[in-house]
Amino acid sequence: MNIFGVIILATLVGKFLLDMIALWLNLRLLNAHAPSQFSDLYDPEQYARSQEYTRVTTRFHVKETTFHLAVFLIFWFVGGFNWLDQIVRSWGYGSIASGICYIFLLGFAGGLLSLPFDFYKTFVIEEEFGFNRTTLRIFILDRLKGLLIAILLGVPLLAVLLSFFESSEDLAWLYAWFFATAYILFVQFIYPVWIMPLFLKFTPLTDGDLKQAIKDYAASVGFAFKDVYVVDASKRSSKANAFFIGFGKNKRIALFDTLVEQQTVPEVVAVLAHEIGHYQKKHVPIMMAVGILQSFVLFYLMSVFLSSPGLYEAFHMDQRSIYAGLVFFGMLYEPISFVSSIVMNVVSRRNELQADQYAVSTLGDAQNLISALKKLSVKNLSNLTPHPLHVFLNYSHPPLAQRIERMDRMGRAQT
Repeated sequence: MNIFGVIILATLVGKFLLDMIALWLNLRLLNAHAPSQFSDLYDPEQYARSQEYTRVTTRFHVKETTFHLAVFLIFWFVGGFNWLDQIVRSWGYGSIASGICYIFLLGFAGGLLSLPFDFYKTFVIEEEFGFNRTTLRIFILDRLKGLLIAILLGVPLLAVLLSFFESSEDLAWLYAWFFATAYILFVQFIYPVWIMPLFLKFTPLTDGDLKQAIKDYAASVGFAFKDVYVVDASKRSSKANAFFIGFGKNKRIALFDTLVEQQTVPEVVAVLAHEIGHYQKKHVPIMMAVGILQSFVLFYLMSVFLSSPGLYEAFHMDQRSIYAGLVFFGMLYEPISFVSSIVMNVVSRRNELQADQYAVSTLGDAQNLISALKKLSVKNLSNLTPHPLHVFLNYSHPPLAQRIERMDRMGRAQT
């Protein structure tokens, strides 16, 4: 095995072992008694159920991750990537069509391997703990729609990128980066308008206390939006959320119907105040800009390594191709991707605390947001005592106890 193979294998195994250690430490912190901040919401039986949910989902994650890693390593070491490449080449298509077929088949196979795990998690684990409301019909249709969208959006992007990288121009990678960035921004623009409605039904919120309270708060902070919608998320899960769709003055507020059912009017407004805080603090464009910068580095490094014979030798390839190189470089890039994901999580956790601060300062009170977050944690059977290493590696939001403690201090400072 050459240096490329060693780096990729060490990264895969190292990440897996680090993840297992973090999960083991996370399970060790589970205990029979809820933290003092939540003692008023959890009875012993309910809290024990939340701990069991963490145990069950963690063990399931370990099994799924182990299975996928084992299948990948077996496929790699028996020459599966070269075997698939020879099959695709035998069809006699051009390089771009062959590349699309090659990458699509790899992705499709990965999706098929994940399907039994998705099914079990949805209809066994989530069902057992009272979350699942997905029917078999919705489960199948969602995946068929997802596959169709992946083909319609992914194939044109992949075709253009392959054509750029097959060009002999020195700056082909830069043109590819420009196109990919513009294309992804375009997809983000159309996603809430054309794609999300394929999965969720958006119904305008009827006039009443909630809609008026939202309008009053938005006006008080100068947040322009077009309308408020209720999303039929309860067709799939009992978990709750809120988000925005659209851009500029055409922004629309979307509330899960489960959120409207589970929270009081002031609590829903507090959740929206937090989300508005992300917009007012420019978190969304900043994170997008960071992502674009990361993709710039990725495309440049890709242009450097795609021509390296050792990258193809590491995967036992008889012939080199740009499309296989894209797949292999994605694995070689994993150490950088892993570190950048940790950094992005650190930034995201900071952003969440800033959005909390914005909500508390504009509402003049911390208790409604604290109450809303507590209710969400109870309904979602959230783990209230995650291990710091698990948080560091995986959490985009700070642990709830930390957020509550910080908001309590802010609330007391305002009084």
